[in-house]
Amino acid sequence: MLQKLKKLFEPADMTVGAPWKSIAMFSIPMIIGNVAQQLYSTVDSIVVGKYVGDNALAAVGSAMPVLNMLYVLFIGISAGVGIMVAQYFGAKSREDLSETIGNCITITALCSVFIALLSMIIVRPMLAMLNTPESIMGWCESYLLISMVGGAGMAFYNILSGILRGMGDSFSALLYLLVATVINIVLDILFVAGFGMEVPGVALATVIAQAVSAFLCFKKLTKMNELFELNKERLKPKAKYVKQIVTLGVPSGVTQMIFSSAMIIVQSLTNSFGEMFIAANVIIMRVDGFAMMPNFSFGTAMTTYAGQNIGAGKIDRVTKGAKQGTLMAVGVSATITAIILIFGKYLMGIFTETVELVEMSRYLMGILAVGYVAMAVTQSLSGVMRGAGDTVTPMWISMFTTVLVRVPVAYGISFLTRTPELPFGRFECIHISLLCSWCIGAILTAIFYSKGKWKTKAIRIHK
Repeated sequence: MLQKLKKLFEPADMTVGAPWKSIAMFSIPMIIGNVAQQLYSTVDSIVVGKYVGDNALAAVGSAMPVLNMLYVLFIGISAGVGIMVAQYFGAKSREDLSETIGNCITITALCSVFIALLSMIIVRPMLAMLNTPESIMGWCESYLLISMVGGAGMAFYNILSGILRGMGDSFSALLYLLVATVINIVLDILFVAGFGMEVPGVALATVIAQAVSAFLCFKKLTKMNELFELNKERLKPKAKYVKQIVTLGVPSGVTQMIFSSAMIIVQSLTNSFGEMFIAANVIIMRVDGFAMMPNFSFGTAMTTYAGQNIGAGKIDRVTKGAKQGTLMAVGVSATITAIILIFGKYLMGIFTETVELVEMSRYLMGILAVGYVAMAVTQSLSGVMRGAGDTVTPMWISMFTTVLVRVPVAYGISFLTRTPELPFGRFECIHISLLCSWCIGAILTAIFYSKGKWKTKAIRIHK
């Protein structure tokens, strides 16, 4: 039994065995881990909503799009490194694997310092640009500054756990995340309910917890010298690997930047509907975060699966796994959609006791719910393309659905539904536009996957 348990925390070769089983075994801890990670922000919202008030809840929500926008650097690095690690691991290339991991750690450290310095300059102007209500401006600013100045923990955890997952080890990342989640919950309650630190308290709790999870990931990697070397020489940036990380990571980073930019643009419209709607949107974002986690988990699993098998030269196995993985993702998302539609009222009631807020949140969540099945298709097939080395196609699809669908539809509906009673139009415009972008994105992703150009994008392996 102990031996079986130990095996769960070892790198997994996804180039052998039944594809669906490899994907499922990888995805299950990913789903649990992503749910746990979502608890960071969810617990923040619950604690703030219960102990401080709805205005504070709105403050945390208004800060999130800005925070997400400024972390695209780490998302890009993580994506690029994850693909490289998966392909090099599948090809059993120790040299390439060692250089990739070492270069990645150095790049992450430099980017963390850059973000911390940048935050001190741009946070206040960005919040003002977004028409953030003056009543929550101070809380928004404090939350963002603490999160970004102390963001190295978040950056290193996401990137180092991505390295572990690239080698098929999703259980270690899960364990460390669960430890950090418990720490975050305890510190949230201690700082807010105990010390009365309000919104800054939840930001500080998250920063500390993320630093712990990053440290645990690093300790795990230092013990895996049978697969790669991690020393001072490997930490020195080398043009070949930096270029590869950038080439693969930039499209993924741009994809997230586009999405985050759209959130910021739409946030300006969201803020115009008042604090009640902002607070409702925060609740929706938290529930949506949980609902979307399986899709993101399957997407990551498909990236690792495709990367390892592409590296091993097993293209037929990739296509077979793509079908099986997508079907599993669709089944899980359909179940989640049903739960949201049936139990939506009770889910929203966890965050607030304000009846109007609960009803508004439940109604808007119902609009989004049917889009999760579409996102299951998008994330799974995009994951395959990224794992194969094609990060550009998903970027263009995201750009199209965001720039030419989501933002125009949101503002279009808002404009067309304006009345004297509704000077900014119907607030449903935000969520209808998101649903439209999800559905169109799924169709486009399926079309480009079927064309098969991603099969020719594998990176060159060091010999």
